[in-house]
Amino acid sequence: MQRRQFMNTGTTAAFGFLGLQKYLHAKQDPRVIEPYGPLVSDPKKLLDLPKGFSYKIISKAGTHMSDGHKVPGMPDGMACFAGREGSLILVRNHELSPARQNLGPFKDAKPPKGTDRRLSYDPGYGKAVPHIGGTTNIVYDPAKGVVLKEFLSLTGTDRNCAGGVMPWGSWITCEEPADLTSRRGRKHGYCFEVRATDNGRLQEAIPLKNLGRFRHEAVALDPLSGILYLTEDISDGLLYRFIPEQPEDLSKGKLQALCITEKKSMDTRNYPQSADKVKEGQAFEVTWIDLDEVEAPKNDLRIRGNKAGAAMFARGEGIQYSDGSLYICCTDGGPERQGQIYKLTPAREADKNDKLELFLQPTSDDLLTNGDNLCAAPWGDLILCEDLITQHKENTPHIRGVTPDGKIYSIARNASNKSEFAGSCFSPDGKILFVNMQANGLTLAITGPWQTKEKA
Repeated sequence: MQRRQFMNTGTTAAFGFLGLQKYLHAKQDPRVIEPYGPLVSDPKKLLDLPKGFSYKIISKAGTHMSDGHKVPGMPDGMACFAGREGSLILVRNHELSPARQNLGPFKDAKPPKGTDRRLSYDPGYGKAVPHIGGTTNIVYDPAKGVVLKEFLSLTGTDRNCAGGVMPWGSWITCEEPADLTSRRGRKHGYCFEVRATDNGRLQEAIPLKNLGRFRHEAVALDPLSGILYLTEDISDGLLYRFIPEQPEDLSKGKLQALCITEKKSMDTRNYPQSADKVKEGQAFEVTWIDLDEVEAPKNDLRIRGNKAGAAMFARGEGIQYSDGSLYICCTDGGPERQGQIYKLTPAREADKNDKLELFLQPTSDDLLTNGDNLCAAPWGDLILCEDLITQHKENTPHIRGVTPDGKIYSIARNASNKSEFAGSCFSPDGKILFVNMQANGLTLAITGPWQTKEKA
């Protein structure tokens, strides 16, 4: 049998020989479990799910939205909010740079006549094309399984990657530009607040400059303290926190970086060349150092912070608050660059320090590779979207679950290509998992016999 034929048969589809070997080996690892059973091959060759689960495509890039614009491509981070009369509102990022006008929302690479250019953060000047990163809102009827409305909610930003849910009904969307220096009269590398509205209208893009200017990835709010935590998607990034002056107002406050108490400027990445080595389960007390010039005109905020004692992380991406702690995906950390998950537990007493623990560092013996976006499941597990890097190109992107005690299991597998998953989020009742397949330009709703808090 030819190799191509073999890769297209049965449950081994899309694995390849090396991926299959890893899968069989992983199933023997004690921390690999199958609470939903094995994945079943999708006859449509899009998404493999466990028995009893199904998916529905609710949005596709290039189709027309309610406001007349095209659904932008490259969907990324996303959040789900309760809407009116039983509806759900998804706020969804689009990781688009100005060079990808063909995937943008506008025909002929420019907003149509009558569009209020003042609402766009960077609409383009002179002959320059507009920035087309931003967000769209989807109003979804879960009872009927139909989209009621879909529209552009933020535009003029650059490579909106992930973000975070705010309990007052907003989504913080984060720019991750390759180059922070704009050639169009605007600087990029900021966060923006988008309201979870169903009114079909574009919102004004106002940068939250005090959250810093760098390659933002995601944010998570600690609901007990009101402090916002932020990740930086670069190989020598920092972990930040923002203490607002007023609750529910992120426009003013203090930005700080995490510093490990016992060793300043510690390298947490565990690369072979790293001087510092962190063991899985090892915990450290941490403090926070104040940062100045947070808009960083020289794109050196992380460099200045590290020199001042802040710890270094390997591409901080998804961050999620769950049960009193924050979990941070460092996508290509670890000796094999297979990723790391750090757990940050804020101290709730004034005389104690926060604690940072290397919660999970996947190896070749288990399933998880390069965790990126993540969300908390209603029953307490973490749901991670994989974004495979070059070193692990033989694998296929999955959605994985991770239990509070570090057990790993599979929820879904991309059966069509190597496109990463992104934007996983549950409906408020826990019955639907929404997720994006980025390169495919698809947003999916996954239903099935999900666990509950009582069963877990």
